[in-house]
Amino acid sequence: MLLKIGELARLTGLTIRTLHHYDSIGLLSPSARTQAGYRLYQHGDMDRLHRIMALRKFGLSLADIAHALAGPDLPLSSIVARQIAMLERQIAQASTLRVRLRTLQAQLAQGQAPELAEWLTTMELMTMYDKYFTQEELQRMPLLSDAAVEQEWKELVARVRAARDAGANPNDAQAQALATEWMVKLVRDTGAHPGLFARLNSMHEQEPSMQATTSIDAELMQFILAAFNASRMALYRPFLDEQEYAHLVANYGKRSGEWPALIAAVRAAIDARTPPTDPAVLQLARQWLELFRSYAGTDPATQLKFRQAHQQEPRLMEGSFVDGAMLQYLGAAMAVVAQERPGA
Repeated sequence: MLLKIGELARLTGLTIRTLHHYDSIGLLSPSARTQAGYRLYQHGDMDRLHRIMALRKFGLSLADIAHALAGPDLPLSSIVARQIAMLERQIAQASTLRVRLRTLQAQLAQGQAPELAEWLTTMELMTMYDKYFTQEELQRMPLLSDAAVEQEWKELVARVRAARDAGANPNDAQAQALATEWMVKLVRDTGAHPGLFARLNSMHEQEPSMQATTSIDAELMQFILAAFNASRMALYRPFLDEQEYAHLVANYGKRSGEWPALIAAVRAAIDARTPPTDPAVLQLARQWLELFRSYAGTDPATQLKFRQAHQQEPRLMEGSFVDGAMLQYLGAAMAVVAQERPGA
């Protein structure tokens, strides 16, 4: 059965313009054309289109999708399984919200109502959390479910803000100690789960009400990140010569925003028991190597010094969401990558 581009657009919910664009960039070209030049899509094209639509839904750019499809074949069944898992999370979130609304409805029917400000704030936070986490995930995160932990964070935020307002800078020992305490608590209070931390980070960046409620604004986060990075560089310092350390200082924080999602993806692969030789894991290993080289450079001798630093300085692992098991898993993947690209 052959479908014209208009029919395919109507049946899939895509626009003709989108399908034209996919064709123009080589992402999805029709299997045939009429004598008049009209595009015709057949059954075999549906497999690729499904992959494109699914990967787009997972948040990948068109360039990343093209790269993924150009690599080793990813079974469509795996993509569909990921779609099902995503939908199940969304269903769970909607069900949780429904239960809460029914409870609220029952309270209102009995004439019970909280103060307006508290009510509005609670509803806003409720829907905000439900957009990012399931109820089960919230229960696994003391940061969002334990009143005592919440109070600890309020006190820590107050101490960080006071230090910054008093003129502390990221290179001060006090600022670095506070930043390390902050990151260690984050690991503890997100259940040491990098995927939950990555989503918490996204929620904080995208939800102004979260910043207002926690008193953690973008400037304070930047201060913490700069101080934490400075503390890590200080730990690397004894292992590097002057030129190596200067390169580290110039580059260490430039791509730090890319690490949370990458660490979360590696942890997800480990949790799914994906072999380190899997093409998707090898791609993660390549990304990891690229980020590592962005501050360590490409000299194997210098890179060895960084690895020795991690072996001899356990404090480098504090607040990182990276443990020995993850490094061992990545090491196996990187060994395969090195064989594919000699000298890498």
